[in-house]
Amino acid sequence: MQKETSFWKTSNKQHLIYKIFFIFFFYSTFSAAETIKPDVKIDPYQVVIIQLNSLKNNDKPIIDSGIEQTWEFAHPDNKINTGPLEKFKKMIKGDAYKMLLNHLDHEIIQEKVTESKALFEVRILDKNKSYFKFKWQVERYNEEGPLLGCWLTTAVSTPAPLGSSI
Repeated sequence: MQKETSFWKTSNKQHLIYKIFFIFFFYSTFSAAETIKPDVKIDPYQVVIIQLNSLKNNDKPIIDSGIEQTWEFAHPDNKINTGPLEKFKKMIKGDAYKMLLNHLDHEIIQEKVTESKALFEVRILDKNKSYFKFKWQVERYNEEGPLLGCWLTTAVSTPAPLGSSI
């Protein structure tokens, strides 16, 4: 009888360990999928980094989470022209911007920053090892509401091909 008690204690301990591991794993997965929201503390350069890193890892942790993250930092005026979200996804997956998805590397060059606007040159090395250049414009939102003072993307140029890395 003593062995059975010991067995059940061990089993209960293992059960508890498995439950803790499961909760930790579930929480970690859920946390990794959380979207970064615009915030006045995020500067224009960081906005571009957030968007590019998200597009670079578009399907991690879930399919199109990178596009959805990029959409979060789109200026409301930009969303009017490119949205709703499903239309934006189609646009990013289309020929004009598909090189942004799952690209291998990027470089961000700050061109001009004022109190209300920032312009960057972005160079992408796509998964086919071709380089592309974009102009990426970010503006401070100045209307009342939760986005007041946040930096948001107002324009991304069509890509200019720069050639192959091979």
